[in-house]
Amino acid sequence: MDEPRPTWRTRLEHALRPWRRANRTARVLVVIGLIITIGFAVLAVFADAIAPYGQDQYRYETGVDADGAPVFESIPRRQAPGPGFPFGTTSARFDVLSRVVHGARVAFAVVALSTLVAMGIGVPLGLFSGYRGGRIDRVLVMFMDAVYAFPPLLLAIIIAFILKEYFDPGVASAAVAVGVTYMPQYYRVIRNHTLSVKQEPFVEAARALGAKPRTVVTRYVFLNVVQSVPVIFTLNAADGVLTLAGLGFLGLGVAYPLAEWGADVSRAVSDVVSGFSWTALYPGLAITLLVTGLTLVGEGLNDIINPLLRVRGFRGRGRAAGLVALPVAEPLIDPAQPRADIQLLP
Repeated sequence: MDEPRPTWRTRLEHALRPWRRANRTARVLVVIGLIITIGFAVLAVFADAIAPYGQDQYRYETGVDADGAPVFESIPRRQAPGPGFPFGTTSARFDVLSRVVHGARVAFAVVALSTLVAMGIGVPLGLFSGYRGGRIDRVLVMFMDAVYAFPPLLLAIIIAFILKEYFDPGVASAAVAVGVTYMPQYYRVIRNHTLSVKQEPFVEAARALGAKPRTVVTRYVFLNVVQSVPVIFTLNAADGVLTLAGLGFLGLGVAYPLAEWGADVSRAVSDVVSGFSWTALYPGLAITLLVTGLTLVGEGLNDIINPLLRVRGFRGRGRAAGLVALPVAEPLIDPAQPRADIQLLP
């Protein structure tokens, strides 16, 4: 008689089991990080509806003249934050609030594409390298270690310089420059997990039953090594925002006047020297908040997915191990007292 297949409710309870077993600190980190990240995601999706002006708009329509032609008025230059412009304006007559809102869309687009590039290359190579082994594995490990040795921002600058010679600066080129820098992390984690999982009894049993290598990798190995990918994704997304801001600050990110926080901070340096700090303050705060939100999600997920990391004092250590703390018993024999039943040999 066949066993009943698990229902969707059973699958959902099984998926939420790590969340229920996690301590309060990890869950609070994830919730706070999700609130911040979802808030920026809403800004990115509904940027056109939320932003009062366009990202490169320097004037706005005030009405029509006697002939029915529209009448425009220029946005004031370096206007301090106030009722009409909550975040102030820049020296190029751009609204800072609108630039920050539209910059969230660019940040999410570049981070999403860069992580897809990193996962799309690192995860399959890690599976193939860890399962096959041999000379190919050694060559790939040497190549990934060489790439991983470069600082992420420096490697992204080099790749951006190369891409700039062949492609126009944009979201796609910035995503490739950022994604290649984090490809070795996915490769290393997936390869190391594959090396351990392929020695498990259920994988050996699948091979003994005649399963093809592709079936073994995709059905048995992949699902057991992919659990750590969400944690790497969120942490790399936070690093990707910083790397994108660094490229934009150096003029190697997306093309101007597309809104990008790092580029806006770079152009606001002269304003800060002149005493107009708001043009750099709000893009910098946006970078800090989004990086903080993504980092909190990643650290919280890391504690939830890896039970051994849910150690917060003795209570957390006992919960992670699934054991009950037992009192330490006093020794029944005092080591200072000689044993009468033990005779020393001459």
